[in-house]
Amino acid sequence: MSTTTTRGVARPASAKASPARPRRGLRGSSTFNFWLFTSPFLIGLTVFVYVPIGWSLWLSFFEARFTVTPSKFVGFDNYWQMLQDSKFTGSLVTFTVFAAFIVPTTWALSLGLALLVNRLRFMKAFFRSVFFLPTACSYVAAALIWKMSIFSGVRFGLMNTILGWFGVENIAWLANPDPPWYWLVIVTLRLWLQAGFYMILFLAALQNIPPELYEAAAIDGAKPGWQTFRHITLPQLRATSTAVILLLLIAAYQAFDEFYNLLAKTTWGRPPLVELYNTALGESQDYGEGSAGAVILTLLILIVTLAQGRFLGFGRGDDK
Repeated sequence: MSTTTTRGVARPASAKASPARPRRGLRGSSTFNFWLFTSPFLIGLTVFVYVPIGWSLWLSFFEARFTVTPSKFVGFDNYWQMLQDSKFTGSLVTFTVFAAFIVPTTWALSLGLALLVNRLRFMKAFFRSVFFLPTACSYVAAALIWKMSIFSGVRFGLMNTILGWFGVENIAWLANPDPPWYWLVIVTLRLWLQAGFYMILFLAALQNIPPELYEAAAIDGAKPGWQTFRHITLPQLRATSTAVILLLLIAAYQAFDEFYNLLAKTTWGRPPLVELYNTALGESQDYGEGSAGAVILTLLILIVTLAQGRFLGFGRGDDK
């Protein structure tokens, strides 16, 4: 061992600090940390999502009345029975029309709110919060407020009170399918609940647009307003618009809470999920046909979503 002398006294040389060794074992492994943090979510996702989906698909090929245990293989008979059910097929057609109306309406309202909030010079955070707050409200609670307070069929309802000021008689908004005033109730409720969330998505996309584009357009003589919106803002929002439309399409076909709470005792305006609920959990308790109907609805959503995504160019680069 080497030594050094200081004033004639031999002392051992100071050892150099050895570099820190990387931690070994499972605790120092990034793979272990990944599975440690994601395994609870993956377990819940598997147990409560993937297993029920797989079991529903398997159950759709069997006769399963009053039980979730398949008893007799029937092939595609459950699918054929559901496609022959006029209530189920009628609800699919009705909600295809509903989706064709509610999707562009919500898209336009959300984009309009985002444009207005983005142009504010003060209290931007306040108005952003005000428009976003309805998304935190429960669909069930909002449906009951719309049904019992705003669009109540009696003269004490808010809308009937306002219409009474102009001499209009009371309207039974949800009790009469002719004329179908119930669609006004459902559409306004859905717009109030969803517009704020998609406004936030558009607002984030608007804030990511480089201001140099607008400066260059102003130098080239473009007028602020419709010209800049059409040629700069709207093309820059293509990716966000595509994602918003796809999410709105899926949500339109999956509508259940507001329809069930608004029209639970009626026979019109029922969405596909309500028909599936009545088939599987109603008096018939036919889980085989209910599962087949769920698969049909899933395939319809998949087809419509893929067609819409292809039409809008989802996934393509900006240069294509």
